[in-house]
Amino acid sequence: MPPQLPSSLNFSAKVIQGSLDSLPQAVRAFVESSAELCQPDHIHICDGSDGENRKLLDQMEAQGMIKRLRKYHNCWLALTDPRDVARIESKTVIITQEQRDTVPIPKTGPSQLGRWMSEEDFEKAFNARFPGCMKGRTMYVVPFSMGPLGSPLSKFGIELTDSPYVVASMRIMTRMGTPVLEALGAGEFVKCLHSVGCPLPLKKPLVNNWPCNPELTLIAHLPNRREIISFGSGYGGNSLLGKKCFALRIASRLAKEEGWLAEHMLILGITNPKGQKKYFAAAFPSACGKTNLAMMNPSLPGWKIECVGDDIAWMKFDQQGNLRAINPENGFFGVAPGTSVKTNPNAIKTIQKNTIFTNVAETSDGGVYWEGIDQPLAPGVKLTSWKNSEWAPQDGETCAHPNSRFCTPASQCPIIDPAWESPEGVPIEGIIFGGRRPAGVPLVYEALSWQHGVFVGAAMRSEATAAAEHKGKVIMHDPFAMRPFFGYNFGKYLAHWLSMAQRPAAKLPKIFHVNWFRKDQEGRFLWPGFGENSRVLEWMFNRVNGEAAAKLTPIGYVPEEGALNLKGLGDVNTKELFDISKDFWEKEVEDIQKYLEEQPVRSARSKRQRDVSASTTSPPP
Repeated sequence: MPPQLPSSLNFSAKVIQGSLDSLPQAVRAFVESSAELCQPDHIHICDGSDGENRKLLDQMEAQGMIKRLRKYHNCWLALTDPRDVARIESKTVIITQEQRDTVPIPKTGPSQLGRWMSEEDFEKAFNARFPGCMKGRTMYVVPFSMGPLGSPLSKFGIELTDSPYVVASMRIMTRMGTPVLEALGAGEFVKCLHSVGCPLPLKKPLVNNWPCNPELTLIAHLPNRREIISFGSGYGGNSLLGKKCFALRIASRLAKEEGWLAEHMLILGITNPKGQKKYFAAAFPSACGKTNLAMMNPSLPGWKIECVGDDIAWMKFDQQGNLRAINPENGFFGVAPGTSVKTNPNAIKTIQKNTIFTNVAETSDGGVYWEGIDQPLAPGVKLTSWKNSEWAPQDGETCAHPNSRFCTPASQCPIIDPAWESPEGVPIEGIIFGGRRPAGVPLVYEALSWQHGVFVGAAMRSEATAAAEHKGKVIMHDPFAMRPFFGYNFGKYLAHWLSMAQRPAAKLPKIFHVNWFRKDQEGRFLWPGFGENSRVLEWMFNRVNGEAAAKLTPIGYVPEEGALNLKGLGDVNTKELFDISKDFWEKEVEDIQKYLEEQPVRSARSKRQRDVSASTTSPPP
């Protein structure tokens, strides 16, 4: 563990905004001990105001870290060091005393369900990185709330960072600033320490004026101490510590202890032509269409979709047995490539102002551009690629990085749900799992029961995407779309999900699986997707109401012929869309069984527990 710092602190950092005296005692102690360790020149306590944000943006512009996009109102472009472009799962770890508390121990090779680091190894890694890491820089104190202020489902954090890009982004992605400190008081908070790992003066020049230290990048979670410690990366998921680090890895552990669920899920409201409304949560791996579904314009007349959140859901059963969900985030950190007026018109409208773009291409008239934007360039307009060089289609590289992002306020979404900040959360009546499966998996099926639905979530597989460092279109196991985000042993996580069925009076949502990405023999998508996905949501909506017909298959319920509304859609090969090949599914079952045995989800006992079992007269279970 990081060394305990002496009580008599000695640091020379000058407080340039705010006052240490104004901080709650535990927050002040965290700030002072971290300043003693990291040795910043200045301390800036963030108030979250417009004026503060303008100054930070102007400062970054002057330093060449971001560029103003003159085509839009208050929009900015950051280009990162090409070595710092995605979540780095290989360098993201969870620290617990026992490895089995973090991951099931696989029979061969490293675990695919998270990475564990011993306390001793982490202490060495920490001491090799953090002393003096903020020299010459400002330490920003970022108080933030995951979830609406005043919600019983919300949680607080304090992030200390030497990156103004992180401050500006956290202001969009969380509720941030003085109101959070006032609400926090003497309450509990998650400690988040982040450094780009580039003390001044620099030892080597920056690429794109983007400070990072890829050789020493480490993103560590200490759930027993409610701490997140990140070093070396300035990129979103590695540095915006309220996002995946807190809202999923730490929160999933809190959720297990406190009896709720922290999940990688969008939340949407859907209203039928009669005015009846239901809320669904859906788990897809990153870059598999969560944002597009959450902001869909339905093609079916009279139906309406509204967005509560596009990425993360915190869900808890209320006293009446309803599963209530909040979106703990305040903004969208969406993948830019593929986002267009055709695929997601509401996202395009959302990002027209107050948005930070990262690693997209820039047009010579001060706009943004990326693959799949579906807008022709005006005559004479040229592109500068995400690598900050003039770009042409024949260059052989994409103009925007495949994982380039927009960071934009959720409140700007034209279809944001009226209840998106409701303190009690919205009632979830359906849960949807899904992924990119080019073959074999039907457009939609319904689980037979809650227990079967948990298995469907555990058996999720999908083509790898660009959101992490994986390359190539391999089919990866991604249970619950949480594979990179579990905060504790996956076997215990499954047991926690199954335990929800034992909740008194729990109204368990129906569970579905969808696959928008099935292809025919020529490699063409069988389903048009996007707004037409409302037809699948309509069937689910009616299934929850007990109104839509379904037939039983070996993998679950699929729509009875004619139950899926295809009116006006043209020629759709429903036979192939819903074909359930015995050969494919026998192989699928083999692969899932092999995976669950190689990543043994039942082996959650610690070595100490096994030793105790071995010492008793009865054999271990």
